[in-house]
Amino acid sequence: MNFHSVPKVVLITGGAKRVGAAITRELHRQGANILLHYHTSAKEALALQAELNLMRAGSVVVAQANLLDLAALPPLVDTALQHFGRLDALVNNASSYYPTQLGQIDAAQWEELMGSNLKAPLFLSQAAADALRASQGCIVNITDMHIERPKKHYIVYSAAKAGLVSLTKSLAQELAPDVRVNAVAPGPVLWPDDNQEFDEGYRQQVVNQTLLKRTGEPSDIAKAVKFLIDDAPFITGHVLAVDGGRNLSL
Repeated sequence: MNFHSVPKVVLITGGAKRVGAAITRELHRQGANILLHYHTSAKEALALQAELNLMRAGSVVVAQANLLDLAALPPLVDTALQHFGRLDALVNNASSYYPTQLGQIDAAQWEELMGSNLKAPLFLSQAAADALRASQGCIVNITDMHIERPKKHYIVYSAAKAGLVSLTKSLAQELAPDVRVNAVAPGPVLWPDDNQEFDEGYRQQVVNQTLLKRTGEPSDIAKAVKFLIDDAPFITGHVLAVDGGRNLSL
């Protein structure tokens, strides 16, 4: 597909902040119309919508939903169809991320981490399947570079993201030949906002383990997503690492 020939419609979960906002801006810059999902980041979502609609009126619609509520997922797809008449791509970007210590893991942590990182992508993909088949569209899941080498103390998060890789490959089989399904596995791009573990010493260690000896930018992930949506018509069931080669050093 080519964003410049026909406006494509993309649903992006968690699209208001951080990497999600970078994906939103990049796809919008390429000419896509965006359904921007948010959960609690209303201020950021509305500001980004206003910014992008100044560039192209009516090109961004926002929708609030708690992705852990399965009943809230089909209405996201319906909103895209009502406003834009079609859906060409789904980007499952929204994610919860925090450590869980073995021996202290509780059901609430399991439900939140598995829910946002694995359960919601499955059920939202299921809800979007018919619309994506109609447009010969695609799904891009955002996973993590630690899928093969889990990060210590992140047992539930790591399991969820590894499950998302399996889900990516399973959906690629189930939705073929009409819908392509791929994933992007980011490396060090943005540090968490509220995690004291990532102090300066840890950050420098991560940079030293990265073959390119630097962190990436949110735009690196956004461009990878754009590639898989727009420039990869013969790629499906693939996980694209965007990590500066750090996975080779772990």
